[in-house]
Amino acid sequence: MRRGLLHALAWALATSAAMAVSWYGVRTVLTGTAYEPPRALPISDAALPTASPELASSTHRPKPPSVDSPTPPRRSGRATPRPAAPSPPRPPSRPRADGGKVKNYSVKGGRVVFDLGTSSATLVSATPDAEWQMRVWTQSAWIRVDFVSDEETTSVFATWNGHPPRVQVVQD
Repeated sequence: MRRGLLHALAWALATSAAMAVSWYGVRTVLTGTAYEPPRALPISDAALPTASPELASSTHRPKPPSVDSPTPPRRSGRATPRPAAPSPPRPPSRPRADGGKVKNYSVKGGRVVFDLGTSSATLVSATPDAEWQMRVWTQSAWIRVDFVSDEETTSVFATWNGHPPRVQVVQD
């Protein structure tokens, strides 16, 4: 009886040690590919597009075009509200010192924003649509963002291994 307990204890210790070493190896590999929340970068005037129309989002909608119609002036004791004067146009944007551009990619399943520099890229934000989930992988020469639903996957890759950053969209 005592010999059986000793064998069971030795087996349990050996199994626990093997699992600990195995898990340490798996954890080390997964550390480089684990999701890290993207850091928000401040948007400078240089990063904003000047010729493209405004994109609508869930938190900001473009203003409708103002249509001025002539109305006869009303004479009353109260002041009437007047529409605000249109803001002056922005000066043309200057390119950033590192040559980077903030680019938005709207794909099936969500939206990804990359800051594309001359020799690398960084993830600014990634937002999944409703009913979609997002996964992010980051390595030294590429970034991958997946939008996953029950039946579909859309992947957005930014790569820059020996060349300027390129973005590719793959839909499965």
